[in-house]
Amino acid sequence: MQQPLQIDWRGMDPSPALEANIRERAEKLETFCDHIIGCRVVVEQVHRHKHRGNLFNVRVDVSVPGKTLVVDHEHRKDHAHEDAFVAARDAFEAMKRQLQDFVRRERGHVKTHEVPPHGHVVELFPHMDYGQLNTPDGRLIYFHRNSVVNGDFDKLEIGTEVRFTEEMGDEGPQASTVLIVGKHHIVG
Repeated sequence: MQQPLQIDWRGMDPSPALEANIRERAEKLETFCDHIIGCRVVVEQVHRHKHRGNLFNVRVDVSVPGKTLVVDHEHRKDHAHEDAFVAARDAFEAMKRQLQDFVRRERGHVKTHEVPPHGHVVELFPHMDYGQLNTPDGRLIYFHRNSVVNGDFDKLEIGTEVRFTEEMGDEGPQASTVLIVGKHHIVG
């Protein structure tokens, strides 16, 4: 870490044992991301309840290049967090996952899902079992009745919006899978 670890205590006196535990956990974060700029931890003892013990909230802020990652779970109903060490463990585990996700995104290892191409039906020839789609870039794509998912060929009308998978056929581009887009689908 480029900056020293900062630990703040709220509603409680500092605990040397908990501080040592937090320092150890903060050091381990660097094994998941080697360019952490700084880390701030706030340990808060939530007010005392009559029928249950004290609850602890542990907030962890980690600064990395370009952003600050934050874990701030309010564990007011989680009785496991009557133990400050458990609250700290859970907060640092959540931060570990955030750092791992950050590093994956930074390295480009996050899977992206491409939205299949979409278009509109512009021609239908039901008696010959085919039609054509118009794509947003103005191309015409042939499709056959058997390419329409769920046997929905007879539900198609001129103007119906569809998603499709394109491949090269004997006579040019064709849609090998055609799926009618429902009214609640988002077109990318």
